[in-house]
Amino acid sequence: MNIWQFKDQISELVQKYKSHVDFFAIRLERSQGADIFLRSGKIETLSTGISIGGQVRACHKGGWGFASFNDLSSLEAKLKEAIAAAKWVGNEETVLAEVEPVQATVSLKNSHQIELSVKKDLCAHYTDILRSVDDRVVSTAVRYGDCTQQVIFATSEGTMIEQEWADWELRCSAIARDGDNVQTGRETFGSRRSYQDLINLDQQVLGAAQRSVSALDLSTVQGNTYTVVIDPILAGLFVHEAFGHLSEADMLYENPDMLESMSMGRRFGSADLQIFDGALPADHRGSYLYDDEGIPATTTQLIADGVLVGRLHSRETAGKLGEKVTGNARCLDYHYPPIVRMTNTWIGRGQTPVADLFNDIPVGVYAKNWQGGMTNGEMFTFTAGEAWMIRNGQIAEPVKDVTISGNVFETLQNIEAIGNDFLWDESGGCGKGGQSGLAVGCGSPSLRIKNAIVGGDS
Repeated sequence: MNIWQFKDQISELVQKYKSHVDFFAIRLERSQGADIFLRSGKIETLSTGISIGGQVRACHKGGWGFASFNDLSSLEAKLKEAIAAAKWVGNEETVLAEVEPVQATVSLKNSHQIELSVKKDLCAHYTDILRSVDDRVVSTAVRYGDCTQQVIFATSEGTMIEQEWADWELRCSAIARDGDNVQTGRETFGSRRSYQDLINLDQQVLGAAQRSVSALDLSTVQGNTYTVVIDPILAGLFVHEAFGHLSEADMLYENPDMLESMSMGRRFGSADLQIFDGALPADHRGSYLYDDEGIPATTTQLIADGVLVGRLHSRETAGKLGEKVTGNARCLDYHYPPIVRMTNTWIGRGQTPVADLFNDIPVGVYAKNWQGGMTNGEMFTFTAGEAWMIRNGQIAEPVKDVTISGNVFETLQNIEAIGNDFLWDESGGCGKGGQSGLAVGCGSPSLRIKNAIVGGDS
């Protein structure tokens, strides 16, 4: 089914119902994708699918009504349902930041189709690489996914946007075992540019399996408080998970305590610290031209010279806090309403040569890549993919089971130096509000952080 054929009907419905409520939006969507999962070489998932559906959101006197549906012929009925629901619950004032209506068409740059068998063969190839390293690799996993989405978005205010995008993701991991000693190595890749970005990754995939085997023979880090140096990939995860979510205004405007903690003008770090979020930089996994409220993409500086100067908004949060919209309202698909989400989040490049980050550290830890992590408000814990001790300013013996935890506000204050390198990590899949796997980008230089809590042997 071609969703573009409903464009005239959407325009008619806008004219027919726009005076019935303060605001409404219509989204129709067609998604097509593939899902492949090989566990230890055996195919567990090999599928393609097409999903067609839509959503309508209406707002009246501050109350929201929402409906999603698969039968596009029910569009008008669902719009009436959402309008009725908004009227039932609305009893205050609708506050949405003012925006100019947009008329736009965004076409997909790369529409080349790849056969499912070719994608499966790629997964099998990477599986063979993972299994080739050592007999102690007892399990492997390779998961591939892609999605091409077409969306029509219209509002009662006159916005009408036709937008297409595509996304590719590949996750590879190996588990090595020696008795009760079990170690995992992983690599994750993603792209908004092309399927071609997922081929010719043999060395990176090989490295995941080699790390799992090598870690079997490593000593566990001695738990303590250290000065740590973290690479751009781990630092990118840190800025996304530990700080980025606190910048999402829907977590703030109804939470006075958190809003006070994230008050504008508060100093979070040294004058060298710059943090940004934005979908405007092209070709990253969190990039787009218009968000899911039809707002043009922007770049928002969150921290400037160590001071909080911005946060991320939907139209509602921007209106209620009296701030500018930032184009950060996103939904995973038509089943969910858009909420405030990060896009591409990054720390600005510093001036310290990377080699100098290790200077004058008598005993510390150098951590690279990430294995996993969790956050709870302002507290975080991350597990490094690989790590080494630092001794007398030099990288020394490798260690395993390195976790870094702390309070994000204290950790930002404890950043002693920011490297002059920079890398993007396109492997992110962000979860929030029941919408997991939303594509995001993370970027950072290497960081030197004092007084970091490193878990390991006590």
